[in-house]
Formats: sequence, C-alpha cells, structure tokens
Amino acid sequence: MTQAQEVARVPREVVVDSLGVGLATGAYGVSFGAVATASGLDVWQACALSLLLFSGASQFAFVGVVAAGGSPWAGALTATLLGSRNAFYGLALAPRLRLRGWRRLVAAQVVIDESTAMALGQSADGAEGERDTRAAFHLTGWTIFVLWNLTTLLGALAGTAMGDPRTYGLDAAVGAAFLALLWPRLSAWPQRVVALVGAAVATGLVPLTPAGVPVIAGGALAVVVGLLLRREARP
Repeated sequence: MTQAQEVARVPREVVVDSLGVGLATGAYGVSFGAVATASGLDVWQACALSLLLFSGASQFAFVGVVAAGGSPWAGALTATLLGSRNAFYGLALAPRLRLRGWRRLVAAQVVIDESTAMALGQSADGAEGERDTRAAFHLTGWTIFVLWNLTTLLGALAGTAMGDPRTYGLDAAVGAAFLALLWPRLSAWPQRVVALVGAAVATGLVPLTPAGVPVIAGGALAVVVGLLLRREARP
C-alpha cells in the first residue's frame, strides 16, 4: 500500500482532530513573533528560532531570558532544559511510528507536545492502529510546523512595525505567554510541586545572580524534584 492510499484510509475523525489541533496551535506563532522582536530580536532571528528550534516553550524561554538581560548562552541552556522532554517523547513514539533512516531524522523535527499527544492517543492495536498513529503524528506536527513559521514571520513584522514594545505592554508579554503554555500542564499535584519549587528558586535568585541564571537554576532543580517524585510514585 502506498503512503497516499494509507492516508486515504485514515478515519475522518483522526484527520479532523489532527488538523484542528494543528491550526489552533500554529496560529499561536504570531504571539511568539511579536514577543521575540519586542525582546530585541530581529525578524530573521525570530524566524530562525521557529524554523530550527521549533518548540514553543523553549522559544518563549529563550526570548524571556534575553528580554531580561541574560546572555544568548543562558537563554540557549534554558531552552535546552525545557526541550529535553522531546527526547523522551521520541522514545515513546519510536515503536509506534516505525520510521527508519532519513524519515526518522525528518520526523524528529516535529516531535512536540501536540503531535505526541495526538499520536499516542490512537489505538496501538494492529496495522490500523499503527496507520492512525502515523497519520495523527504527521498531520498534527507538520500542520503546526508550517503555520507556526508563517505566523512567526507575521508576528515579527507586526512587532517591528509597532516600535517600542512598552507602549503596548508587550514587554510583559513574554512572561504571560510562557505562563499560558505552562498552566494547562499543571493538572496534578506532582506537576504543581515541581512548578512551585522551580518558581521559588528562580524568584529567590533574581536579586542575587545575573539574568538568565535564576531560570536555569530553577529549571534544573525542578527536573531533579520531578524525577524524585516520579521515583516515589512507582509501586
């Protein structure tokens, strides 16, 4: 069966749900573009981040550190800490997608929260489940990738045209946007504990350390706390 024939056999609800998630998430790239230029990045720099990094939380974390006066290296380290979760997503997806060679390398670019959730939400039984998993992953991931990059460009151009971001309150948009990404994930007490620990450490270090260090330290400690809580939760 060719790839086109396989896609044609995917249930309509899988296609609709995947495209719906992709369209809704991809449109949010306009916020990143505006926030990135408001934080001091050029239009091409904002677009390069979306094209090469392509991880919403990591991108907002990077521009947040830069906007606070931190170095790009501190921003990159913070973004890497947040983006490391995608490696674990890849481990969960590999046996379900069954991709090989260059296809695996290409697909790795769109291993994000939404594509992973849609893929793992499909049945794991038989050839049909495998087909639906691949379709949900690719439709969601690549729809977001294309739209996110297009809307990043639009947002960056709009942000540049606005001039001084403080005039419109965009200097506070980085924190607000990042909180909007984080809030839906705090659905259980372990996630809340991890978030509170990381936030407390970062806040306490703000007056004592250079910009960017509080986020890195808070994020690193949050990872450690999360691993400890996960270990305790195992039977």
